[in-house]
Amino acid sequence: MSVSVNFTNSQKRLKLNKREWNTKFKNLAAAIIRNLQASPPDHLDEDWIARVGETGLFNVVFVGNAEIQALNKQWRQKDAATDVLSFPMDADEPPEGEPWELGDIIVSVERAEEQAEEYGHSLERELCFLFVHGALHVLGFDHETKKEEKDMFGRQNAVLEALGISRPG
Repeated sequence: MSVSVNFTNSQKRLKLNKREWNTKFKNLAAAIIRNLQASPPDHLDEDWIARVGETGLFNVVFVGNAEIQALNKQWRQKDAATDVLSFPMDADEPPEGEPWELGDIIVSVERAEEQAEEYGHSLERELCFLFVHGALHVLGFDHETKKEEKDMFGRQNAVLEALGISRPG
């Protein structure tokens, strides 16, 4: 086994090939694990990273702005659409042979479209970026301080670049 992704498309705005996106996200998840193994952060144990690399599971859901706004209001008391929300699971290691659910990553396709246009890159690149950003939050990364931001954003860029997903220019 290896790290995996369960992808659900709950929005109607954009028609997507579920298998294709599941493969993209699985490749990104594997690149995240490789990045963590190459440079383990202080808050994650190397053995934990190795086990998650074998059995970890990210749940990814594409939604519209209305749904993400409702979730953002419910969980963060912010009544606005956002691009991505992350919900880490605080579960213990599962029984042998079972996937280790790491958390949920909820992405607004509408916000991703707006941001892709704003930043001058493809929607595909923006959706991949939002997955990596959300996955790192699930794994305990944050960007509240300059040090945290440098580490998290550096890892995001490294993961995307490792798979040839970069901003133009």
